[in-house]
Amino acid sequence: MKITIHSGNWEELDIDALAVLQAANATPDAALDARLGGLLGELRDNGEWTGKAGQCTLIHRVPESSVQRLFLLGVGAEPMPRHWFAAAGQAVRQAAKAKCRSVAILLPEGTDARLMAEGAIYGMHRPSGYKDQKPWPVEEVILLAGAEPAEADRGQLTAEGINLARELVEIPANDLGPEEFAMRAAQEGAAAGLEVEVFDETALAEMGAGALLAVGQGSVRPPRLVRLSYVPKNPTSNDHLFLVGKGITFDTGGLSLKPPSGMEKMKYDMGGAGTMLGAITAIGRLKPGVRVSCLLAMAENMPSGTATRPGDIITALNGKTIEVINTDAEGRLVLADALTYATRLGATHIVNAATLTGAVSVALGSIRVALLGNDKDLGDAIALRGRQCGERFWPLPMDPEYLDAMKGDMSDLRNASADRKAGTITAGKFLEQFVDGTPWAHLDIAGTCWVDKAQPNCGTGASGVAVRTLVRLAECWGE
Repeated sequence: MKITIHSGNWEELDIDALAVLQAANATPDAALDARLGGLLGELRDNGEWTGKAGQCTLIHRVPESSVQRLFLLGVGAEPMPRHWFAAAGQAVRQAAKAKCRSVAILLPEGTDARLMAEGAIYGMHRPSGYKDQKPWPVEEVILLAGAEPAEADRGQLTAEGINLARELVEIPANDLGPEEFAMRAAQEGAAAGLEVEVFDETALAEMGAGALLAVGQGSVRPPRLVRLSYVPKNPTSNDHLFLVGKGITFDTGGLSLKPPSGMEKMKYDMGGAGTMLGAITAIGRLKPGVRVSCLLAMAENMPSGTATRPGDIITALNGKTIEVINTDAEGRLVLADALTYATRLGATHIVNAATLTGAVSVALGSIRVALLGNDKDLGDAIALRGRQCGERFWPLPMDPEYLDAMKGDMSDLRNASADRKAGTITAGKFLEQFVDGTPWAHLDIAGTCWVDKAQPNCGTGASGVAVRTLVRLAECWGE
């Protein structure tokens, strides 16, 4: 799908559909309202049009134009970036539903054109490959805005990274084990101009990645660790940002077996790695001034005669011993070795993403990403970039006392606490033991990685959460 920016009037275009994005308290576009005989004003005055976020009113034809469908889309009384982003995706999906080939989106002055391009591309995503679907009808999206054409290009590249993450999360585990995921990551990384290195189980054993290997030893599909690196030609910073992702391609819970209800969704337990792969490939194409590397820790958590047992004590890459209390607390183990390796590769800052705890869904639901870490400046920068693009984060405390629950009796650490208190925070404190004081942030996306109910701008499936934020974090590094 092609996205362009047009600074002129929509009447100059040969388009099938026109989408008008309007706040609840905004006055309808005068010229368009006149063309429609005052219909827009009437809809507002009689209460049929409220401008509520997500509202869509369809008008069949605009007289004396090529427009066959006019979509009036609401963005709320006080629209924020997330409302504009969602409305752009909704516009594209409405146009597709009406079988329109082209749609122009009329933007109020000052609207972020890049954000709208991201939203439009986001809206066109459909799970693919496993069911018959009619061809996507929308071929062209035109943003009617006074912005540089490059903004649409930047938005498209970012959104392609988001949709890559979504595609991977939606692939069933029979087609995406650690080896397949590593191969796909290598292919996508090479296509984005990144340095690529893949560590198989032999290399991981030589490295000493005991925690990652322990998680994968119950599966016939061995674990992998993938490094992807972007090196700017003209760096604007001496920093080296690392993005680290949890890539559990399927999580049965291991010998601490999960209940069967809902286990099919555990294909999305590699969502953190999907997010980081989507972000680093977009970064490779957008070429910011800071060096960025990515580590993806991949394993399948299965029960078997070779699986790690509760009570086993394993040794992580940094030499710390960990007693396995619950084999279903495996994500923190694969991240432990990846975080240690990032510090060894010279990371000056680390951000990791993971579908780490069920506790985060209890605390924050599916609205906000939990943000934890050891560096306020890094956490604030992530939250700021999230606000700018419409992604929401919520900081959680990291008081030293929370670590007490993760200290072992027979080992340095235990991988799960004795009770369910503050589960998201104690998991974060566990991870902190592997960053060696490096400025670090942890994003728990377990509650936000998957959309359970279709929304106006997307269907049920993966959300691609945090890709946009991380791309902007790299682009605006040091600002």
